[in-house]
Amino acid sequence: MRLTIDRSELLRALGHVTSVVERRTTIPILSNVLLRAANGQVELKATDLEREVVEAVPAAVETPGAVTVPAHILHDIVRKLPDGSEVELTRDPERERLMIKSGSSRFALQTLAADDFPDLAAGEMSHTFEVPARDLKTLIEKTRFAISSEETRYYLNGIYLHAAQREGKATLRAVATDGHRLAQVDLDLPKGARGMPGVIVPRKTVHELHRLLEDSDATVTIGISTTKVRFELGPIVLTSKLIDGSFPDYQRVIPQGNDKSMRVSSAQFMAAVDRVSTIASERGRAVKLNIGKDKLVVSVTNPDGGSATEELPVEYNAGNLEIGFNARYLLDIGGQMEGDTLEFLLADPGSPTMLKDGADESALYVLMPMRV
Repeated sequence: MRLTIDRSELLRALGHVTSVVERRTTIPILSNVLLRAANGQVELKATDLEREVVEAVPAAVETPGAVTVPAHILHDIVRKLPDGSEVELTRDPERERLMIKSGSSRFALQTLAADDFPDLAAGEMSHTFEVPARDLKTLIEKTRFAISSEETRYYLNGIYLHAAQREGKATLRAVATDGHRLAQVDLDLPKGARGMPGVIVPRKTVHELHRLLEDSDATVTIGISTTKVRFELGPIVLTSKLIDGSFPDYQRVIPQGNDKSMRVSSAQFMAAVDRVSTIASERGRAVKLNIGKDKLVVSVTNPDGGSATEELPVEYNAGNLEIGFNARYLLDIGGQMEGDTLEFLLADPGSPTMLKDGADESALYVLMPMRV
C-alpha cells in the first residue's frame, strides 16, 4: 500500500473514527485503525466491537492495499504535523511497518494484519429512512440527558427509538428515562420508517452520533434491524449494536389527569432555581415550589447551610400547592426549552408532573417529585 493524502483531510477523518477506540483494551487489534486504500480514496475504520465508525477520504493512491496501525498514535502524529502539509503512507510488508513521511518528518508504526480486523457492519437492515441532521440532533439533545447510567437496569441505558402516534399523526419518537424523569420528543414519521422495530440505541452510540452531527448539516440515512442501527452522514458511517432488552411501557408513567396548569418564564424560573439551589445539600438537591394564585415561591432549606427563597410571577388559578423537585433535574429540562414559557401540569405533591415547552409541542417531559 502506498498513498499520499492531505494532512487536514486525514486528521479530520482520524478525529471521527478514533473516538470509538478504547485507550485500554485486552484485544490488541481494537487499539488500531484499519486503513484501506483503493480507487482514489482511503477508507478508515475503527471499532470497540459495540460501535464502528467508517469514513472514506480522497487520496492519491499509488498502490492499493490495507493495513492496521495504532489509532491514537497515528492521530497524534498527524495532529502535530504542519498545517497544509502532505502525508505519504507506505506499507513495508517485510518489516510489518507503516512508514509515514511528511516534509522532513519520518515515522514507522507497528502494524497488524488487516484481515484480522473485526467487521461489525455485516447484515441487512429491515428499515431504511432519512432524517435531516438538524432534526436528528434536536431529537438527541432533548432526550439524552434523561438516559439512565444505572447498569442494573441496562434497558434504560439508551434512547428508545420507535414509531408512535401523537394526536392521530404518525411520528418517529425518541424516549429516555432513568426512573426519576422522562423525556419524549416526536418527529414526523419519515418515509420508510413505518413498521420499524422499536430499538434502544446505547448511550455511547448516542453521544458519538451527537458528536458527528456537530460537523454535519446533511441528511442522515438511518438503517435499522433487530440487532443493529446504522447512521450514514455523507462519507461517515456509524454502525452500532442495539441494547438487547425491552424498554418499559413508558406511557403508563405519563400522567393523564394533571389539571393544574402553571405557566412561568423559562429564563426567570431556571435562574431562580439555579440561585436558590446554591445552598442545597449535594445529596438531596431538593427545591420546594410553593404555588399560589399567580405567584410562585422557590425555596431551599438546608439544615447545614441555611435557606433561600425567591418569588416569581406565574399564571396559575388552581388551589395552592406545595411540591418538591431535584434542582438538577429541573435545570436539565430547562436547558432544553426553546420558548419563553415553561408549562407545568400538576396533580398533587406525590404524583408525577408534566412539563412542556411553550414553543415546541413535539417535546414532553415528566418529572417525579421529591419529598421536601
